[in-house]
Amino acid sequence: MTYEDINIVYEDNHLLAAVKPVGVPAQADETGDPDMLSMLKEYLKVKYGKPGEAYLGLVHRLDRPTGGIMVFAKTSKAAARLSESMKEGLFEKIYLCVTCGVPAERSGDLVHYLKKNERTNMVSIVPMLTQGAKKAELHYDVLDDKQGFALVKVKLSTGRSHQIRVQMASLKCPLFGDRRYGGDPKTFKHDLALWAVKLSVPHPTEDKKMTFVVYPDLNVVPWAAFDINYHLSNI
Repeated sequence: MTYEDINIVYEDNHLLAAVKPVGVPAQADETGDPDMLSMLKEYLKVKYGKPGEAYLGLVHRLDRPTGGIMVFAKTSKAAARLSESMKEGLFEKIYLCVTCGVPAERSGDLVHYLKKNERTNMVSIVPMLTQGAKKAELHYDVLDDKQGFALVKVKLSTGRSHQIRVQMASLKCPLFGDRRYGGDPKTFKHDLALWAVKLSVPHPTEDKKMTFVVYPDLNVVPWAAFDINYHLSNI
């Protein structure tokens, strides 16, 4: 994969928004596989004929199995302002997922404390006072369900590693294709059904909000089973 395979949905002097494919790291990791940050730096270098490495700031992440919209900063000033906006809770992040099992409540707020085991790369729900625990909050709405699977919209208030996967699994509704947190083995031949569908951020230099909406591939399992255009028409 190269930068030519990345769908860039918006670019100006300070901001770049692009779609991270499922399975692509947000930044370089120990695998050495092509990653979003490196590929987009190469894109900028080629597009603008930069002699050295192009600057591009990573201000938020998506886990490797998760696809969807990401924004990057093209200047250090934009990176600082976007990072500050995120700390202030001004990023609106909405995800779409498919769960194995239908939540008993059609909508709800989930609050847990999560801790990541860096050795195993597993995240667990732990008591609040556990050393290293981080508060995780989200709101979910079940949009539709079919044959024991649910299409769920999730709005994150925090951005913890594996957060949606762990918190939905706590409802006995692990994500479709999720080998790590208890998904149905019949779904493992498919990608993890978790997609960053909408991202709204304050523009780093202008007084306006930037909103990006990108759908998953509606022709593949399990997204094809649901009328996503209908359900997301009002997000």
